[in-house]
Amino acid sequence: MNRDPSELLMGLPGAERILDGLDDFHQGRHSIPACLVRIATPRLVRAGLMPASIRRDDGAELDLYQMLAAEGTRAHSCYNALLRELISFEHALDHRLSKTQPGLPVIKPNLPANSHPSSC
Repeated sequence: MNRDPSELLMGLPGAERILDGLDDFHQGRHSIPACLVRIATPRLVRAGLMPASIRRDDGAELDLYQMLAAEGTRAHSCYNALLRELISFEHALDHRLSKTQPGLPVIKPNLPANSHPSSC
C-alpha cells in the first residue's frame, strides 16, 4: 500500500464513493461505500490501495443489498446502479493502471442489469 488513493483515483467514475469506502473500510465502519470497496478488493489490491493480505469478501454483495433495503430505497435498482458504477470505476482504473503497469492482467466482472447510480 504505497500509493496516494486520491491522486490515483482522481477523475475516475465513482472515485469519491470509493475514497469514502476505503476510509470506512480501514476504520472498520460498515457502509455502502465500504461494501463497494470490499467488492472491488482484487483491483484495489492490484492498484496498491489495499494490502495484499486482504481478500475479496464474498458476502459483500449481500451486505450491500441488505443495507440498501434497510434504508428504504429501491434496493434492487440502486444495487444494480451501484454495481454498474463500480464496474465503470474498475474499467477506468484498469485503463489508468495499464499506462503505468504494462502487461497487467485484466479482471473481468459480471455485469448487472442496466441502471444509473444517481437515482440512489
